[in-house]
Amino acid sequence: MKFSEKWLREWVDPALDTAELAHRLTMIGHEVDAVESHGTGLAGVVVGEVLDVKKHPDADRLSVCQVSTGDAEVVEVVCGAPNVSQGMKSPFAPAGTKLPNGVKLRKSKIRGVVSNGMLCSAIELNLGEESDGIIELHSDAQPGQPLNEYLNLPDHSFDLDLTPNRGDCFSVLGVARDVSAVTSTELKTLQISPVAPTIKDEHPVELVLPEGCPRFAARVIRNIDLSSRSPVWLIERLRRSGLREIHPVVDITNYVMLELGQPLHAYDCRLLNGPIRPRLAKQGERLTLLDEKQVELLPNTMVITDDSGPIGMAGIMGGLSTAVTINTTDVFFEAAFWPPEFMAGRARQYGMHTDASLRFERGVDADLQARAIERATELLISISGGEAGPLVDHVCVEHLPTCAPLRLRKKRLLQVLGTEIDADRVTEILVALGFDTTADDAGWDVDIPSYRFDIDVEDALVEEVARIYGYDEIPEATAIAETPLARASESRIDLNLVGNVLVARDYQEVITYSFIDHEANTQITGESSKLVISNPISSEMSVMRGSMWPGLLTAASTNFSRQQERVRFFEIGKTFHGSLETPEEVVRVAGLIAGDVVAEQWASPSQAVDFFDIKSDVVALLGMTGCAGDFSFVAAEHPALQPGQTANVVRGSEVVGVIGKLHPMLAQKYNLDKGALLFELDAEKTFAARVPLAESVSKYPAIRRDISVIVAEDVITSDLLQSAEEAAPAIVKSVRIFDIYRGAGVEAGLKSIALGLILQETSRTLTDDDADAAMAAVISNLEQNFAAVLRDKN
Repeated sequence: MKFSEKWLREWVDPALDTAELAHRLTMIGHEVDAVESHGTGLAGVVVGEVLDVKKHPDADRLSVCQVSTGDAEVVEVVCGAPNVSQGMKSPFAPAGTKLPNGVKLRKSKIRGVVSNGMLCSAIELNLGEESDGIIELHSDAQPGQPLNEYLNLPDHSFDLDLTPNRGDCFSVLGVARDVSAVTSTELKTLQISPVAPTIKDEHPVELVLPEGCPRFAARVIRNIDLSSRSPVWLIERLRRSGLREIHPVVDITNYVMLELGQPLHAYDCRLLNGPIRPRLAKQGERLTLLDEKQVELLPNTMVITDDSGPIGMAGIMGGLSTAVTINTTDVFFEAAFWPPEFMAGRARQYGMHTDASLRFERGVDADLQARAIERATELLISISGGEAGPLVDHVCVEHLPTCAPLRLRKKRLLQVLGTEIDADRVTEILVALGFDTTADDAGWDVDIPSYRFDIDVEDALVEEVARIYGYDEIPEATAIAETPLARASESRIDLNLVGNVLVARDYQEVITYSFIDHEANTQITGESSKLVISNPISSEMSVMRGSMWPGLLTAASTNFSRQQERVRFFEIGKTFHGSLETPEEVVRVAGLIAGDVVAEQWASPSQAVDFFDIKSDVVALLGMTGCAGDFSFVAAEHPALQPGQTANVVRGSEVVGVIGKLHPMLAQKYNLDKGALLFELDAEKTFAARVPLAESVSKYPAIRRDISVIVAEDVITSDLLQSAEEAAPAIVKSVRIFDIYRGAGVEAGLKSIALGLILQETSRTLTDDDADAAMAAVISNLEQNFAAVLRDKN
């Protein structure tokens, strides 16, 4: 919310300077993002009248102007603005003037013609961003009058970052109410007298969907002056609030919206075709908006229609077919109440965000519409003349929101704030905020005005008292509480330790959105999510994620598009499953690697990551549990992973995770030319740990025996290792694969696997006979289970 300080001070004028006022606004919850100065550095700039304009003799794009500043002497000025014309009035900075940008003007010769100053554009005076022409002032500007005096400068603009619940403060009046309360300064009332109708003309309105539009105030005004222009004071207030001059009718609707907080819309009355009917859009209806953008309307969108169909998106933007133009003489003003539940998220569905939608989504006073029409009528007739018809307030009272009275208990106030505030001071604060208040020994009965629709529970009243009393006035108190040490469990691995291990293995932690695109979720998980967001921020955030991978893939894609050649990401978070009735949340640990195994260096050649690189990272995590032998990797299929390079992580007989290489189609979608490898583990099932058991170290030497066997290509090495270990478990302490060979000497479809057997006893030294017996048992097991053949026998 942006507005002029002088405009605010017309409503309430506390004895505070600009900086103090900005600080006080921030302290009551209306954070001041910026304070913008207007009119500083304009000393010496005056109103100049252009008496004559001639082409420069030596430059096609320059003009030689004779400018009057109210003195008898006429000043010659060279001007390059395309809009300069005889009779216009514009800001004039004579030679010697120092402009806001620090440039000091001097008398100079331009292409042989002496220029004694400059006719100024808005950007040169820091009065706007327009630089394609000089400022054209109204005809009532007096030559020689200081520009600051004519524009009522200097001034400041406050830009507030308002909280979503304070829809009433998206107006100068709403902010003024709070300033009045916090500074104990009188709030000046704006007398809006009803405009007596001079004609009987009305336009019919039918509330066919009263729950979506319970109030629709309207008025017809005919025969406005086409030559009229918005006055300087109104244009300046709009400019300092971030809006530009468009047309007197449009300017007035914008002005009333900023002043009172009620968005209005004006139609060209001659272009309306039949009764106005606010309703929900029908499937397939289209509308061309004021910005000439054509949209296909969704069935959940409120629209304003006549017999021709939709003529505006309710509370968002009007339609082009009935827009006010420079030829409009008959105006139909509309001020409606659109309930927030019909407005929330609607503008975002179309990629839009307007001043009107901003206010209606947060809420508007349901009793303000008729007053806003009266104010707009009063302004329009004073500026452009015209004949006003009667104000017609179409209303369905049963569908209007009401503010129920609330009880504020002294006990609750003390409990929440932790400090006791004098009862008379609390009463004073509530009354200053506009609440009708009755006090008794136990608390206060409070009637809530319609414009404070955000006050709906007792704690909201506590917040109001705290805001105005001053958060900085509430004394600090050190909390005293028992803080027993948390129990450390050895039966579960802390996820912070899991993260530390991944960081140690060169991963970086990321945090991605839990809301993701429906299509991406379906492609990754292979099933359509039932957890659909009712009012998503965008279509890319429409469902709750069923996997961590979409966020990781998006992050990787973004990094590669920014010339990062190697990424290693992990995330610890929740995935969401089931239905809205029975939702299920699962904590998972997920990771992604892409690019080279190590960063570019001189000692190691470039090598792309593969399945075994990410598997080694997962094995390191599984080893933290002390139960590494309980886990195995079993070939599997997954909709997001490449066939043949996918495995389930199995603990005992239960699948606890999945690992593999990203499917090429998804790699193409996410622009991962080098592909990517991913893993995802169920944290609860994976990181259940076994309490460590101490075991004595054998003091007897170990023996190593190596064998090489030829087996079929489809034999899984983990099965081979398990079979070898089970052959003589008393002395076979471990089995290691140190070579896998395919090539000359080994038939196609077969592979040679070299195994190292580590043999050891804890009670005696093994003999050669013991080793030979163990070797024979291992070979026998491998022959029986896998038809293995010793390579040296081949």
